[in-house]
Formats: sequence, structure tokens, C-alpha cells
Amino acid sequence: MKSQALFDRAKAVIPGGVNSPVRAFGSVGMTPRFIAGAKGDRIRDVEGNEYIDYIGSWGPMILGHAHPAVLEAVAQAARDGLSFGATTEREVEMAELICNIVPSVEMVRMVNSGTEAVMSAIRAARGFTGRDKLVKFAGCYHGHTDAMLVKAGSGVMTQGLPGSSGVPQGCTKDTLTATYNDLGSVEALFEANPNEIAAVIVEPVGANMGVVLPEPGFLEGLRAICDANGALLIFDEVITGFRLQLDGAQGFYGVRPDLTTFGKIIGGGMPVGAYGGRRDIMSMVAPTGPVYQAGTLSGNPVAMAAGLAQLKLLRDTPDLYAKLNRAGDEFFTTLDGILNDAGVPHCLNHVGSLGSVFFTPEKVSNYAGAQTSDTWKYTAYFKHMLDSGVYLAPSQFEAMFLSTAHSAEDLRKTLDAVREFVK
Repeated sequence: MKSQALFDRAKAVIPGGVNSPVRAFGSVGMTPRFIAGAKGDRIRDVEGNEYIDYIGSWGPMILGHAHPAVLEAVAQAARDGLSFGATTEREVEMAELICNIVPSVEMVRMVNSGTEAVMSAIRAARGFTGRDKLVKFAGCYHGHTDAMLVKAGSGVMTQGLPGSSGVPQGCTKDTLTATYNDLGSVEALFEANPNEIAAVIVEPVGANMGVVLPEPGFLEGLRAICDANGALLIFDEVITGFRLQLDGAQGFYGVRPDLTTFGKIIGGGMPVGAYGGRRDIMSMVAPTGPVYQAGTLSGNPVAMAAGLAQLKLLRDTPDLYAKLNRAGDEFFTTLDGILNDAGVPHCLNHVGSLGSVFFTPEKVSNYAGAQTSDTWKYTAYFKHMLDSGVYLAPSQFEAMFLSTAHSAEDLRKTLDAVREFVK
């Protein structure tokens, strides 16, 4: 009842009662749970109910909630001051760390969110190439800047909206939309717009229409198309960065982009983003170049401290990714088997610790496939799992995230809850 009371209060002063649409639980027809705290792989609501959490703040909690090393780093940094609006040593250390970890990143600029990182990377790409047009993929979400709200997946899919009101037509006229996993659709756009396309931006693993994996040769093909046409390739690794392996999806799949965007995983879950890439492109960014981008809170010292603690643990822990990915493979394979044995029409896509279940018999390899999902079935599934103490995304079109904090016992309890659902 506390969550309902809080939601009623929130709706009077916050649009829809939430500060990000998917949190409203609208697509599953429920009142959102208001969260009071979290630790490890568990999250706790204001009523005191505890859940095994598979959202992990939408990905960054790869070490679990409230990791002691991250909390200690935050506490120490906070004692020195929360924000200065000036340069700090931690920013330099973070930039050096990212450049050392991700081979494609020779220079990096800190920002405050994944949305801001994408917006800035696109501006840099346009400034560097002198071209205006951009290719994105239907179902891929790259933040809520005007030019990116075209067939944007994720929350837009959940709301059933084609884009967004309030976006002038002129803001999206240079955004061209291709089909994920379809190189022919990309080639056709380049043929129709010769010497006009600045960049192709892609989630190397689609994770905002549910999880959709790149088919063999797709990412390599994008690299070749961009090279042949003088365009840049931007990997949006807000979800996949430092998750599939230390150097992200680009290392996992062996494809090197020109620019990369990162999100809150580099802040240990705090509001952080970054974009980086080739030195010649990043040198276009002010104050060294004509592409302007700024931010008072960029490189915030407390967020940098949290991110440094998390990234160093990821870097310095032997076999961390191998163990996490093995756990993910076993978990999602078992989940797939349970649904198969019960005869439930579904498609389960996963890579390592990232995955999702679509309630459709169709193969889901793009936006159109994801849209065939039975969202009523997902609603029933979500409600059952929540009642069983398992916190999933309140939308068919989101991902599940495992962390190193997920115990074998909690993974087993989750699978047992699925077995109860399909009885």
C-alpha cells in the first residue's frame, strides 16, 4: 500500500508519476514498486518485500548493488566535496583507464548520461566528416535527443508510440532508418544518399527491443560499408560496454568502431556517460576543435571515484567475465529448456549475462520480429515472477541482466518460479 500511496502522490507532481516512462509499470498494468534499498543481487521495496533483481539499474550493477569497494570510494570522494565545476585528477585517471582498456578509444570525453554521450558523438562525427545524415536501426534506442527518436525501441515501444510529440520534423529529416541484421538495407541508404551520410550508429547487441544479437557478418559488414563510403561507425555500448567482456562488444565480436558511447557502468551506476574514439576525430571537440560540447557536471569527482573502483575491480579480477558468462549461459539455456519442455511459444536470445525472452514462435533478429511478441503473455509472466520474488523489467522490450552477485541458489529459485509459471 505504501507504493500505491507514493504513486498517487507522485502523479500529482511528476508526469505519469515517474521520471522515466518504463518505471510506470503501464505495460504490465500494475502499480510500480517504490524501491527503498538494494544489496548484492537483491532489491527491497518500501513495503519491505525483497526481490531477486534482474534489472541492475538497467545494466551497470555488474558487481551487484552496493558493492563495498564502490561505496567506500564514493564515501571518500564525497568527503572531499561533491562537485567543483573544475578539472580533477580522477577525470584524468578515468580517461587513461578507458583508453587502456578499449583499444579503439584513443581519446575520451566524460558526460553525464548515455543520451548525452550519443548526442555528442553524433555531433563529432558530423563535424569530422562535414556531412549531415545519419543511419540508425529500427528498434535501437540511443537516448531521447530529437534526432534519435525515430523507431527508437525500448520505452517508445512500450508506450506504443511511433516516436515522440514535440520533435520538429526538421530534427529528424537527416536520420535514416535501416533494418537491424540487414546489410542490404544499409547499402540501399548509402546508394540513395551518396556522400551525405556522416555515420552509422548501432547497438552492437540490440538491447532496447529486448535482446537481439548481431548475426554473423553483420557488424563486420557495417565496418566495410562505412569504410567504402567514407562514413564513421559508432558503437553505442551504453548497455554492452564493459559487460560482455572488459573491452565490450567490440572486443567480444572483434569489430573496431571509430567512435564509442558508454553509459553508467563507468560510474558504478551513478549518472555518468562518455564518448571516445580515434584521436583525429576526438580532436575536433572543443576546446581543441570546432565541435562544441560542454557540461558543468561532466567528470563529477564522486561519480569518477565510483567508476574507477568498479572498472578496476573488473580489470583486476581474474576470470570474472568467464565465470559471469558461464553462469549466464547456463541460466538462459536452462530457462529456454523449461519453456521448450512446457510447449510455450517463445524465442530466447542471450549473450553471456545479457538476455531476454520473447513470447513469440518467430525468430527475433530485428524490430519487426520483436513486435510479434505476445505482450499479454509477458504481463502474466511478469506478475507471476514478481509475486514469486523475482524483479524483471516491466516491459517485454527490455533485457535481463545478471551480475557477479547472483548466487547459484537465487538463480535456481528464479528458474523454479518459471517452472511454476508454465505448469
